[in-house]
This record gives sequence, C-alpha cells and structure tokens, in this order.
Amino acid sequence: MSSLRPISVNQLTEKEAALELAHLAEELAHHDRLYHEQDAPEITDEAYDALVLRNKQIEERFPHLKRKDSISERVGSQPLGSFKKVTHLKPMLSLDNAFKQEDVEAFLTRCKKLLHQETLELMAEPKIDGLSAALTYENGRLIQAGTRGNGDVGEDITENVKTIRTIPSSLKGSYFPKKIEVRGEIYLPKQAFLKLNEEREKEGLSVFANPRNAAAGSVRQLDSAITASRPLHFFAYAVVSDEEVAPTQEGLLKLLKDWGFIVNPLIEKCRNEKELMAFYEKINAERSSLDYDIDGVVYKVNTFKDQEALGFIARSPRWALAHKFPAQQATTTLKNILIQVGRTGVLTPVAELEPITVGGVLVSRATLHNEEEIMRKDIRVGDKVLIQRAGDVIPQVVRSLGVEGSRRADPFPFPKRCPVCGSHVVKEVGEVAWRCSGGLICHAQTLEKLRHFVSKHAFNIEGLGHKRIDYFWEKKLIETPADIFTLEQRDRHKVTPLKTEEGWGEQSAKKLFEAIHQRSQVSLDRFIYALGIRHVGQVTAHILAAHYETFEQWWAEMQKETAYETLLTLEGVGEVVATSLKNFAEEPNNVHQMEKLIPHLKILPVRRKMAGSHPLAGKTLVFTGTLKNMTRDEAQAKARALGAKVTNTVSSQTDYVVAGEAPGSKVQKAKKLGITILDELEWEKLFQEK
Repeated sequence: MSSLRPISVNQLTEKEAALELAHLAEELAHHDRLYHEQDAPEITDEAYDALVLRNKQIEERFPHLKRKDSISERVGSQPLGSFKKVTHLKPMLSLDNAFKQEDVEAFLTRCKKLLHQETLELMAEPKIDGLSAALTYENGRLIQAGTRGNGDVGEDITENVKTIRTIPSSLKGSYFPKKIEVRGEIYLPKQAFLKLNEEREKEGLSVFANPRNAAAGSVRQLDSAITASRPLHFFAYAVVSDEEVAPTQEGLLKLLKDWGFIVNPLIEKCRNEKELMAFYEKINAERSSLDYDIDGVVYKVNTFKDQEALGFIARSPRWALAHKFPAQQATTTLKNILIQVGRTGVLTPVAELEPITVGGVLVSRATLHNEEEIMRKDIRVGDKVLIQRAGDVIPQVVRSLGVEGSRRADPFPFPKRCPVCGSHVVKEVGEVAWRCSGGLICHAQTLEKLRHFVSKHAFNIEGLGHKRIDYFWEKKLIETPADIFTLEQRDRHKVTPLKTEEGWGEQSAKKLFEAIHQRSQVSLDRFIYALGIRHVGQVTAHILAAHYETFEQWWAEMQKETAYETLLTLEGVGEVVATSLKNFAEEPNNVHQMEKLIPHLKILPVRRKMAGSHPLAGKTLVFTGTLKNMTRDEAQAKARALGAKVTNTVSSQTDYVVAGEAPGSKVQKAKKLGITILDELEWEKLFQEK
C-alpha cells in the first residue's frame, strides 16, 4: 500500500525532501510496473494520484532535487519482454491531473495568458479507463499496433488488435495521409467484464479486478485467439501525422468517424469554465449507467494551432488536462466475513454486506484482500463500513466506522485450517496471503491440479485434456491423481461402462486406457513437476531430480527434519521453494494421496551417464530473448537435463549464448568475449544431438 508522510511539504528539510523523493520514485515505479506490465494494481487510482501529487509538490518547492527517475520525467512503464518493441511516431504523453475546480481555473487562466486570448474553445470528453494504444496505418491499411509502454517505445500487439472488430483494418474514404498513427483507448464493456469474470470463476481462475485490467490482460495475450474471444472495443481520439489532417480537435473527431473509427458520442465543445464544469457534473452523474469505465473527463484546447503554441512541459502537454472523479462511496453494515479458496489455495476474505447501491450498482459483497488488511483497518463483523468503487467494478472496504450504541464484535479469527478440506494453512516467506496446503485433496484446487497433472510437461496423457478431465470430474470418476490410474479397473465393474456413454465408443475408451497405461511410466522430474507444488516449475523439478536421482530418495529426504536445510544447499533452490516443498511434504493429506498414487506408477531414476555423454554436458549456457518454439524455462530445463549448467550472466566461463528475438545486451557482451552465439534453430539441433 502507499505510504504518504504525514508531515507537510512546507515543513520538510532539504535532506528529508531528497529522501522522500527517492522513496516516491521507487514506490511509484513499483506501482507503474504492477499497473502497466502486470495489469494488477494493488492501490486505487486515488491513492496513486495522491503519491504523484505529493511528488509534484516536493519538486516545486525543491526543483534542484528533481530526480532523473522522477514520475514527472516518464510515462507508463518499460515494455514487456514477451512482445516485440514498437517505437511511436511521436511520444505518447501523460496528462496533468485536476482534482478540484480551482485546478481547472488555473489551467484555463494559464492557457489564456500564454495565448494572449480573452476566450478559449475546448473539447471535453470522458476519460476512458482502458489501455492506450497507437495504430499505424500505411496507405490506409493497418500495419502495426502498439501499447503506450514508456511513452517512446511500447509492445507490439498488432495481431491481437486485428481481432478487435471496432478497429478498421483499412480506412474508409479517399483522403488520408500516406502514414498516420491513430491513438485511442481499448476497453472492455462492463457487462462483458462481468461475464468474463463469471466464466473464470467457474474455471477456477483468478478474476480481474476491473474492466481496465481485463482489457489490458486480453490484449497482452501471446495467443491472439484468446484476444479474439473477448469483445474488446476501441474509442479513437487523436492522430499523429507529418501532414495536417484537420485544423481543430472537433474536425479531427469528425474525420476519424469518416475513416471508420468509433468516437465517444458524449464529447462536447465548451467555451468557458461554467460549461466545462457543467459537462463534468453531467458525466459524473451518468458514469454508473455507462457500459464502460471512466475515471474523469479530459479538456483539450480545440485549435491545433493553439495547441502547438502552448507546447509541452516535461512529459505533459500544456493544452490538455484530466479532471479526475472522486471515488464512489457509500456506508453499510458488515454482516459477515466469508473465506473463499482460490485455485492456487489462497484464502481470500470477502465481506458480506447489507446490500447498498454504490454508483448505481447494488453491492452485497466486497473484497477484504487478506488477513493483514483486516487487522490494519480493524474491520469486524457488525461494523458500519465505508464501501468504495473507485472505477473498479469489484468494490472494496475502505475502513470501519465502528458500531452505534453497542459493543463491537471480537477481531475476526482468520482460519488456521482450510474451510474446504480441513488442511492446515501456511504463509510463505515474503507473502501476506495464507494458502491451503492440501493441494492434492482440496476441492477448491483439485480440478486445476488435475489439469496440471496431465498437462504437456507433466504426465502428458493423450486424450485426457481439460474437457475430458472436467467430464470425469463431474461424474466423480476422477477426483485425485490416483483415480486416473484405477479408471480402467473401476470401469470394468460399472453397470454402464465408459464405451457405452454418450460421445464414447469401444475404440475411444480403449485408446484412453492405453494412453493412461503408457504414461504410468514417468521420469522423476516430470513426476515432481506434475504434483503442482507451488513455486516448483520444470527447472526446479529438474534440479531436484538431478540431485536426489530416485523418487524413493527424494520422498524419504522430504520427510526428514533436515529437509529444509538440505534443499537450501542446492543451486537454484531458495527459501521460498524450500518452504513450499517442506509444507507440501508435511501435510498428512498429501502424504496419504502419495501413498495411493505411487503403487500405480513406475518412476524412472535420473540417468546421469546419458546426460554426461551429450555434447552439452558440462557446458555453461545463457539464454536471452524470446524463443518461438518453447519457453525459456523449457529450454533451460532441457539444457540442465543434458548435463549443462545454465546461468543468467554472460562471462568468460560461458560456452554458448542462445539468442531468441529481442535478445538485449547479453549478445553484445558475448560478441566482445568471443563466445559462440546460437540462434533457436542451431540450439535445437545441438540439444537433439546424441
């Protein structure tokens, strides 16, 4: 959470100001990464804006202390490594924010003074809370699409954007510049957002906090089919071109509509402060009835000639202002605190409320995030609480207002055992969330664990994908991993065997049973990975398998009191992974399920000699960039399995650098050191050698 200092800016000493600016730069960068790169903000827009305002006020009092990494010197965040980079024709800048009418008055006064004008014409438009995008058209055809990124360079989302129906693949009409960049906002309608979250809940997936996160998450998919499955929309509002396309913002919006774009229909032309404020109040009153999220309104000087004369300050235009809305809040009674268990075992407290309308939406539940949040806000059952919808469809409890005329309830006792399966709950190092440790038997987690168990890099059972697992789960035929390997035997004694069920036949049932039998023989690393132990991916599974060599040795060591200390001696295994493995092995329910599963399997030991004879054995590799045919983790796991050592740093000890797309500085360092650089095709040929 954000942490504003209580001391007034006017009371800060120069030393205190410098320290706080350093703290703010770090904190704002952290929140920018969560918001722009992971689409998972942990503070509200209001809290973020308060941090930005604090930073601005300190810089205004101590301008000589302004840092190079200040929020006032940058926009957004660095583009993600999983996408190619896109350089914008001109920087995509952020807007200064206004929070009260006095800020708007100051903006208008400043513009009139700089332009030497008595009156000023502005365009006012709702501020869409979505994902900013820049679409490049050449000779009228869409050739590239990018996110804002850091303002200068964004992520290439071209293939995903082509699936959005409200974005034209080619421009209408006969007049348009040879090359232009159309800018606007990609958003997900509220009703589509609610439906998407319902579907994700049914599938045991985490839900999106708000439509903005859902839109950003949908666009940032490596599989464009996922983007296509979500009804994203686009509002256009700006154009970048070497040619003048219109003299005013009003004329540009008309031109955008002529080209085939959708322009927000609520945009109005205003001629004075009174009209601007009337527009602001009108849109604020209507926001809850709109099918898209907005968090304020934007005022833009209408004439482009005036915009050019006003220019820019730092990373913001002088000719535009974002007037933010206050959070939507209401007071109600907290009836109960419920605990939900997610697919990864996280226990999330949820407030059950006396139904109340907030911003036009009936709210009966709100998130409480975690145990620490409940304790910090001292929220108790029976309290009057302040509920907030700050642009988020999922509301939150802001604070407790206590009770009227009666004794408050005792503090909420956070459960020490999972309310679904009874397994003990654990909190890992550095985390605030409690998790259920009964991963193999907790019904809230089991279905997703089963899907993982049979996935490509685990048991990889042909014919037993997600739909088939769901089918057997619903019929209560497969509820634990062991049930997979007893399915055929149990099927022989059924009144209606599988081959007689709808959608099945003798051949399809026989083929499935054969596939299960074939996969009952599995390598140790695949087996460990298949268990779905938190933080234990393919690479860690390889490390464990290589060290312990046999299942019997690994599982016996996991039961010892010294297991944690032993795990910490392994390269690549830290405290988080060691704690997770220890918690898994100590849970009696997991031990019971392992005892049921193991008799049906042949777990192959690690064959060191084969790895030692491979050309990669003993070599040191560094992977950089994005590989097309496998993830970096998969590639590293393959290298380790063949006896190679994988590091993240290029040095004179490095034998090979495997470079995918957008490899970065590691390739340059490798060239200077004379190290062999392999492309993906050369790497695949090398690891396939005998």
